[in-house]
Amino acid sequence: SVKLAIALIIIIISASIIGTLIPQERSAAEYAAHYGGLSDLMMRLELTRLYHSWWFMGLLALFAFNITVCTLTRLSPKFKKAFRPGLRFEKKSLLTLKSNDRIKKNWDLDRSGKELQKLLKSRRFRVKESRQEGAAHFLAQKKRAGLFGSDIVHLGLLIILIGGIVSGMGGFKDSLTISEGQTLSVPDTDFQIRLNKFYTEYYESGAVKDWKSDLTVIDESGPVLSKTIEVNYPLSYKGFVFYQSSYGWNWDNPSLEIWVKKREDPSYLKKTELRLGGAAKLEEENIELAALHFVPDFIINENNEIVTRSLEPNNPAVFIEGTRDGEKIFSGWIFANFPDFARIHSDVETDLIFELKNFRGSPYSGIQVAKDPGVNFIWAGCIFLMIGLSVAFYWPPREMKFILEESQGKTEITAGGTATKFKDTFQSEFEHIISSLRRAK
Repeated sequence: SVKLAIALIIIIISASIIGTLIPQERSAAEYAAHYGGLSDLMMRLELTRLYHSWWFMGLLALFAFNITVCTLTRLSPKFKKAFRPGLRFEKKSLLTLKSNDRIKKNWDLDRSGKELQKLLKSRRFRVKESRQEGAAHFLAQKKRAGLFGSDIVHLGLLIILIGGIVSGMGGFKDSLTISEGQTLSVPDTDFQIRLNKFYTEYYESGAVKDWKSDLTVIDESGPVLSKTIEVNYPLSYKGFVFYQSSYGWNWDNPSLEIWVKKREDPSYLKKTELRLGGAAKLEEENIELAALHFVPDFIINENNEIVTRSLEPNNPAVFIEGTRDGEKIFSGWIFANFPDFARIHSDVETDLIFELKNFRGSPYSGIQVAKDPGVNFIWAGCIFLMIGLSVAFYWPPREMKFILEESQGKTEITAGGTATKFKDTFQSEFEHIISSLRRAK
C-alpha cells in the first residue's frame, strides 16, 4: 500500500527528529535534571533510547514488510514484459502510441523481416519475431534493465531497514573516561584498552585545535593493536569502534606549585611542590604546609557551599593548612587567578604570603565506544539504492513493435514505439529507423 508506506515514512521521520532532539542513552539523573517530571514518562516510552526501542523496531519491520510485498507484487509482470513478452498485437494499438508510422515496401515478407531485423540490431535492440501466414510481428526492446530500477531501489531500502533493525537490536554505545597509563575493560567484550598518551594540540590563539589518544588494545594474549585516534579517525577492533569524543583533567591528585613569600622581606621566596593530601616542611619557620582540597573552577553555591562549577581550570583554588608541632596555625583558600584574594585565617600571627603559582592535573581522554552490527547492511543498501536510482533515471527501457503484412508481393509495415523517459531522444531514434526503412532499396 502506497498510503501505508507514506504514513510509515512520516512517522519514522518524526520519531527520528524526536531522537535527534532528545539526547540518547544518558543517565536517569541527567534526564531528571534537564526534563524534571517528564523524564519518567520519556524513559517509559523509551524516547531516551529511541533507536533501540521495541516500537521503533516495529515501525522499521512493518515498513520493510510493506516494501517486500510491494516489490513482489510488481516483479512478476515486469519479468514477463522483459523476458516473456506477448508477440501478438493489433495495428490499432500501435497507432495509438505517441511514436507511430506506416510505410509500404516493394519487398516480400521475408526480405522485409530481414531488413527490419538488421536495422534494429544495428541500433542494439533485442528482436523477437512471431510469424503467421502472410504476416509477422516483431518486438524490439532495449535497456530492459531499466524496468527493474525501482525494484533495485526497493531492495536497497529493504537492506537499509534490515541494517537499522540489526543495529537497533544488537547495537552498543558507551562512553569511557580513561587517564594516561590506565587500562580499562571494554563493556560486553573480552578485551581491554590502555591509554598510553593523551595529546592536546592548540592554535596560536590558545584555543584547542585537536585531541589525540594513543590507544593499545589488549586481549588475553597481550597487546594486539595500537593506534593514535583523533576526531574522525577512530580505532576499530572486532566490530567495536573507538572515537575521540572529549578530554579533561583528573583533579583527584593534582600536582601543585605554591610560592611562599614574606610581607616584610620582598627578597624571600620559597617554591614548594605539593600533592593533594601531602605536606612540605618550611624549615626556617618550623611549619608544615599541607594542601587539603583543590577545586578547578571555584564557586560558592546558593547553599553557601564551595563547589566546582566545571572540570575546566577556569578559577583554580586550593585549601591549605599550616601546622607547627602538630598544632594548626593557619588555613584558607588561595587562588591561582587572584593571588591578592587569598583568604587565610591565622590562629597565630605570621608574616607569610602564599600564592598558587602552578597546578597540573593528569589529563584524561573521553572515548566513545560503539558497536554497530548493521552498518555493513546499511552501506550495501546505499549502494543498491544508488544503482537502482541510476538505472531508473539513466537507463530507461525502450520498446518498438512492428506488424508486417504481405499483399501481392508488397509489404505494409505498421510501427509504434514507447519509452518511459527521454522521449524526445526516443522519438528521434524511432524516426531514424523509419526513415532508414523508407530509403532502403
